[in-house]
Amino acid sequence: MPALDAAALDQLFREARTAYRWKPDPVADDTLRALYDLAKMGPTSANASPARFVFVRTPEGKAKLKEALSQGNLEKTMTAPVTVIVAHDPKFYDRLPQLFPHADARSWFAGNWSLADATAMRNGTLQGAYLILAARALGLDAGPMSGFDNAKVDELFFADSGFRSNFLVNLGHGEWPEDYRRSPRLSFEEAASLA
Repeated sequence: MPALDAAALDQLFREARTAYRWKPDPVADDTLRALYDLAKMGPTSANASPARFVFVRTPEGKAKLKEALSQGNLEKTMTAPVTVIVAHDPKFYDRLPQLFPHADARSWFAGNWSLADATAMRNGTLQGAYLILAARALGLDAGPMSGFDNAKVDELFFADSGFRSNFLVNLGHGEWPEDYRRSPRLSFEEAASLA
């Protein structure tokens, strides 16, 4: 597989920024479907695909989500064209006969709550990261965040399904103040080693 060119790497990583301010331009539903179709292709353990996404984009949906947001996240979330609730299905293993048909993978997780819980959280989080990269690949800016009441979001959006929220991602086209600089990152030597 060939390496991506410098422009693609800039768009996905080096020049991409966490967005906090948003242009009012809407994000089309077809774009959200394309975004999901890219994100779903990222690898997960046993192809478990535990992530579940709610694309909150209507005034009614935003009003409901507002009830669970911390004060510091209100403006940036209410002005974002779309806010994605990244959640996971604790019973993802019920889909494994469909998603991993060449082995009885369901039996690995059913009845083993700690393994299922860790697998759902880890792989659902991975899928949320894939969603951010897919958004950038499609020319959108992303603003992932915590700072909300997970239990309230679960009550408001997932009472019937039992899904559990993890984090939120605001999506749209960001606006950048002139003085908005990237925060520092750790060097290889500070964060990594070769073994």
